[in-house]
Amino acid sequence: MIVVFLLAVIAGTPAAGQILDVCTTCHTNATCDNKPNSSGKVCNCKYGFVGNGRTYCQDKDECQIGASKICGQHTQCHNTYGSYYCTCLSGYSPTNYMATFIPNDGTYCQDIDECKITGLCGQGGWCRNLEGSFECACLLGYQIHNGAEPFHPHRDKASCKVVDCGQLAPVEDTVLLSVTGTTYGNVATYVCDEGFIWASGDNTSVCGANGLWRGPTVVCEAKCGPVPFLANSEVVWHNRSVVIHRCMDGYHIWKGSNISVCGSSGVWQKATLRCRDIDECRITGLCGEGGWCRNLEGSFECTCQLGYQVHNGAEPFHPQRDKASCKVVDCGQLAPVEDTVLLSVTGTTYGNVATYVCDEGFIWASGDNTSVCGANGLWRGPTAVCEAKCGPVPFLANSEVVWHNRSVVIYRCMDGYHIWKGSNISVCGSSGVWQKATLRCRVIKPPINHLYVVNEKCVHWKAEKYEEDTEAYKVTYIGTRNYQRSFRDKRKQFLNSKADQLAVCLNLLPATNYNISITALSARFTASITTNTSLPVPPVPVVYYREFETPVPTLRLHRSANTLDPISLYQVFVLPVEEIMVFDCSFPGRPEPISKNKLSGGYITAQILVRHVGTEVNFTVGDGIHYGGFYNAPLENGRNYYIILRAVSQWNTAIKSSCVLWAKIKGTSYVLRVSSLAAASVGLVALAIFSGYSCIWYGRYRVETLCTPQTKLINCLIQRNTTYTTI
Repeated sequence: MIVVFLLAVIAGTPAAGQILDVCTTCHTNATCDNKPNSSGKVCNCKYGFVGNGRTYCQDKDECQIGASKICGQHTQCHNTYGSYYCTCLSGYSPTNYMATFIPNDGTYCQDIDECKITGLCGQGGWCRNLEGSFECACLLGYQIHNGAEPFHPHRDKASCKVVDCGQLAPVEDTVLLSVTGTTYGNVATYVCDEGFIWASGDNTSVCGANGLWRGPTVVCEAKCGPVPFLANSEVVWHNRSVVIHRCMDGYHIWKGSNISVCGSSGVWQKATLRCRDIDECRITGLCGEGGWCRNLEGSFECTCQLGYQVHNGAEPFHPQRDKASCKVVDCGQLAPVEDTVLLSVTGTTYGNVATYVCDEGFIWASGDNTSVCGANGLWRGPTAVCEAKCGPVPFLANSEVVWHNRSVVIYRCMDGYHIWKGSNISVCGSSGVWQKATLRCRVIKPPINHLYVVNEKCVHWKAEKYEEDTEAYKVTYIGTRNYQRSFRDKRKQFLNSKADQLAVCLNLLPATNYNISITALSARFTASITTNTSLPVPPVPVVYYREFETPVPTLRLHRSANTLDPISLYQVFVLPVEEIMVFDCSFPGRPEPISKNKLSGGYITAQILVRHVGTEVNFTVGDGIHYGGFYNAPLENGRNYYIILRAVSQWNTAIKSSCVLWAKIKGTSYVLRVSSLAAASVGLVALAIFSGYSCIWYGRYRVETLCTPQTKLINCLIQRNTTYTTI
């Protein structure tokens, strides 16, 4: 094979100096075409063939990819040399109405409606078209033969045959008058036989689709009329012309004939049978032991005599029909009788007697001391009353008697009281003296009362319970803020305690309305109280203190988020440096803006809501902009200023504030000192003269010193949360 291929290649290779004519080398099933780049010719296998176009072009089997992919649904693919064609499967036909097709013209296979062919399902058959096929069923009046529905006449041996009801059965007291046939829908007509007349019903019978005759319902009666009635008898057999009678149960034949005959004249020749009642009660023991027999007309019944009761049934009963019988009444064992002892008993059946005497420590007071077994199966009596020798039952305050037998008494606390301590049983002693119960009953109080809060964190209450009992408590507290709608502080604590005075300290958040509920779990009782926590002094931010020589300095601070942010603000104070200045940090938290913001020569230059700023804040003093309604006025050149930052929190009517020195602007340094008393500030001035040129400045949680050679007062002090600042 390799040799042949090489020879073919050599044969197709031109000798040196010769120009190859490619088209002469093309295979028979190939065409010679121009190359796409116009660089020469190339051999290509024709449509339907695959190969190199020169040495071989073999047939391409288009059908191998599947008939449904190349020909479409419901098709069969047929490969040919160099081509292929399609045909439709059985039950389908091509839309071009040709035997074969190639789908490139849009032809496809569609379902053939075989039911258009008349008589396809045979006589009585009904055709139903299916996708690619059809099926048959039988019409009304026809039934399937040699198969089951649905069926296919070309595939199955089944067929439809007309329903035939067959021969008519004879109908009592009638004669068949006519019949149109025995197949479905045919009708047979009847008339009453001789000696009978029509009474009711339909006299026709119709052959039904199920192959059965439907009807007739005609009733023909003998002309003599209804069957003659004989007292205490019943009909054994009759054919409307002859009737045979017999005596009913409980009766016997006394005399006469038991046959009635319908005569030709249409009158019954009535039977002369006479039936008499049988007295079954003459039979001894018919109702069994203890039974009493009562004769009835045609029967009897039994009841039980006094001292007997019916068993497995009810009275009256019939021993041959029912399973009931009479059994002697037995009252069973005697129940113990309070404060007595059984002396003797003759038996436990009806009429027997039991005798009692009073128990030791008791004496007879009244009543009968015997008990008799009654006909109802119950002991009747005794009615004897035996009293304890100890006398009346002892009295206990706020209690009542639950049970007593004159020798033992059990008490309980009355409604509204509970057991505090002691025994609840009194016993009559052998000496005739009551050993009195020691029960003490106390008024019932709420399990939790006297509820109050101390120091805004500790809740106290008094517990009402048994001294030795341990009570489990659940403390639930919910905090809300009207200035912070989303805020909700809900927590729980549990504790167990035997104490009657309790306290629980809670970590309550500041400036919050709390509802505190305490539940005694075993008593299922809850008490509640409300409280408000006070407003704390607001925290001052961390300021980056600097001294500036520019009238427009930019100051920096760092702050952390706080739950009081919604009700807090920052105020920036500008204080011109003078000889001695007093700054009151508790000055009202919200002074009027602009024209009324002067304070001892100083003024508020800005007011900023804390919730509107971030954690890092840069603020430029004297930029000429309004902040919170306050004008940030430019600073005067050549003057010295202190810049103070005040944090203010306000909740309802409470206002708290804290201050911190933020910066010093331009010029000679003065001393800033915080004090709560004016006398203290004078003392600090004297101390500053002897201390030299040093200064201590206290920041957020520390004190630092700010001094220059030009200072007149050399001890500079500002302390967090102090009331006055003296410069």
